[in-house]
Amino acid sequence: MAVNLPLPIPENLIAVAGIELGHAEAGIRKANRKDVLVMKLAPTATVTGVFTKNRFCAAPVQVCKEHLSNRKAGAPIQALVINTGNANAGTGESGLADANATCAALAKLLGCEASQILPFSTGVILEPLPVDRLVAGLPQALSNLKADNWYNAALSIMTTDTQPKAASRQVKINGHSITLTGVSKGAGMIKPNMATMLGFMATDAKVAQPVLDHMVKQVADRSFNCITIDGDTSTNDSFIVIATGTSALEINAIDTSEYTALADAVLGLSQELAQMIVRDGEGATKFITVTVEDGMDVEECRKIAYSIAHSPLVKTAFFASDPNLGRILAAIGYAGVDDLDVSKLNLYLDDVWVAKNGGRNPDYNEEDGQRVMKQSEITVRVKLGRGKAEATIWTCDLSHEYVTINADYRS
Repeated sequence: MAVNLPLPIPENLIAVAGIELGHAEAGIRKANRKDVLVMKLAPTATVTGVFTKNRFCAAPVQVCKEHLSNRKAGAPIQALVINTGNANAGTGESGLADANATCAALAKLLGCEASQILPFSTGVILEPLPVDRLVAGLPQALSNLKADNWYNAALSIMTTDTQPKAASRQVKINGHSITLTGVSKGAGMIKPNMATMLGFMATDAKVAQPVLDHMVKQVADRSFNCITIDGDTSTNDSFIVIATGTSALEINAIDTSEYTALADAVLGLSQELAQMIVRDGEGATKFITVTVEDGMDVEECRKIAYSIAHSPLVKTAFFASDPNLGRILAAIGYAGVDDLDVSKLNLYLDDVWVAKNGGRNPDYNEEDGQRVMKQSEITVRVKLGRGKAEATIWTCDLSHEYVTINADYRS
């Protein structure tokens, strides 16, 4: 069950001028479910992305990166095609051929080059992609292309997700009303670099390619790369940002107020979509924010936050509402910050001061700790006492249901 995650309301998802979305039921893995999505872009659109750092990256990731890096002048990205049910990962040369065949088939239908298509897949690893079924579903997806199809888009990319993840917002920038809408998917195999997920976001602003490339990396590091569920980095992770260029707002440099405003809006929506993934973590019953403050630099703060958030002992303690908080101190201690002075360290659970100057706070009562642990939303706050840097990571607990879901995943 998702943790305090209301279902997106289709009427609240705002169409972005310059992008149309269509879905199909192609039977990639299961019958009678939306499992293919096509996003058709205006010729004015710029597209960028960041991808998994898993060395065993999937065939569509390899093809995406190639198509983005080899773009020709006058040949912009025309469409994205996404399938669920099969990851097309661990499939070798045949998997690359299938990803390229998918691009070629959609390009033929759209009247463009295969290199102008970006493919994405998610689902079971080490199984051949049923590319014939995928290609057969493309006409159906194109037949229902609509600008206001974001809710169905979110449904079409789900795997073990219990509900679709989508959000919109509008902001005023320099007198222009700018729309942003995005979808994401993910519930397991979640860890930074990238978090194992798919995320697609569009805005109607006109953004120069180098500026958009800078923005996506900046945003990913503070959103999708700040979540973890089980510490496993997947093979297919991709976060794509599309600027359709249909608005009068034009951003050509990063040292402008317009860039800052748009980047803040993209970051806010990205963090919302990223947190939806954690809230829908496989078997999750609690949403946990881990904040590490007063560090020497952001890197060591993130290292300690991840150590806490990845620990199975910490996560199972949260599931059990057991204030066995020495587990958090142990995770801090083995995070790899070798010169950490634990005598300056302070630990809080929400408003409860647990550890003071490296030891148990004399005023701490376990009943107060358990009160916080029973909540569905919990903040772990660590103060290192060695600088001014800080970092925040979002995670969830680890329950019996996580094991059940992953034991039965392919059935």
